[in-house]
Amino acid sequence: MSVINVLYYAQAQTRRLIIMIKREMYMKRIRPFIGTELIKVMTGIRRCGKSVMLELIKAELMESGVSPAQFISINFENLNYAYLQTAKALHNEITKRATEINGKAYLFFDEIPEVKDWEKCINSLRVSLDCDIYITGSNAKLLSSELSTYLGGRYVEFIIYPFSFAEFLELYRPIAPDEPIQKCFQKYLLSGGMPYLANIRYEDAPSRLYLHDLFNSVQLKDIVKRNKIRDVDLLERIITYVIANVGTTFSATSLSKFLKSENRTVAPETILNYIKYCCDAYLFYQVKREDLQGKQILASNEKYYIADHGIREAVFGGNMRDINLILENIVYLELLRRNYKVTVGKTGNKEIDFVCDKRGEKLYVQVTYLLASDETIQREFGAYDNIRDNYPKYVVSLDEFDMSRNGIKHRNIRDFLLAEEWN
Repeated sequence: MSVINVLYYAQAQTRRLIIMIKREMYMKRIRPFIGTELIKVMTGIRRCGKSVMLELIKAELMESGVSPAQFISINFENLNYAYLQTAKALHNEITKRATEINGKAYLFFDEIPEVKDWEKCINSLRVSLDCDIYITGSNAKLLSSELSTYLGGRYVEFIIYPFSFAEFLELYRPIAPDEPIQKCFQKYLLSGGMPYLANIRYEDAPSRLYLHDLFNSVQLKDIVKRNKIRDVDLLERIITYVIANVGTTFSATSLSKFLKSENRTVAPETILNYIKYCCDAYLFYQVKREDLQGKQILASNEKYYIADHGIREAVFGGNMRDINLILENIVYLELLRRNYKVTVGKTGNKEIDFVCDKRGEKLYVQVTYLLASDETIQREFGAYDNIRDNYPKYVVSLDEFDMSRNGIKHRNIRDFLLAEEWN
């Protein structure tokens, strides 16, 4: 693990303190594209660390000999740059600044979607200047479909997630150096992985307040405002329902019936649209169910997981009460971080929590709280009875003792999350 870096940088005549860790998992994916003409797009839930990724890239460029004078950096959430929030104004400003740079210009645009018609501007800069472009945004739809229209094949996208348990430890260990790993993990269960919490030393009350504010910001700016939602009460009810039921099979029809019992008549299609808006804002992730025998994606009863379980604790509570679901959530996000495509596996009347694929290499993972009874052991290990291939199969739990059997590997969840590789 890398050491903690503390970076000060000037922005709009103020000085901000950023605690950074070198997020090598992302940097090794981004590094091959640094200096190329492809536009580097970083997306993810608001405040997950996209801005810091830009700073890490700048640091790497400077280490390679690039002068900071070649950087042009704009954060469009800063009102000082409100005058640049049209494509024409931004294009004129950057073109003017680039002429004053000796050599390649490196352009860093944070929350570029605040700029009207930004895609046209970025495409024009790419064509007309000797430049290397990095942009961030907090909406999946905005930075995929619209970019594709203008830049088909000329950009590469990286999804940035909140801190993994390993990254969390890197910042939490200096705060609580004597705390055993079990206590550290318990803290992670409640706090989650939003990077800024390290700045307030993971203190309970400030952390909850910060995460609640973050949730409100995502809901208002990235869901309500962007999608022009009028029925905010309905949206809040749907979000609350999904948050309460992370990791359980979801039916829009069932939720529609539930809302009807509360005197809210809502079509299943409307519910699905609202949830899609939440997924576009990276608040939730949808996981499809796959019939492993018929090798087809099932059309209904998918599952949803939340981008950060700390947000769930701050907004809804009950992470320790629902620990089985939270452990699933944590493992699912870790699988995404490591670039796996993930589905829920159905085989006969049995279900496998996660069927994971990375370039044709598969991995199966079952997650449970504790293997506390023979019935639980049989259920978790028995989920693999109909799987005949030789790909790695895991049962992950909080148990401290290895219960591996019949070629199926059992791992303590902390060890599983901290392992560099799974095989």
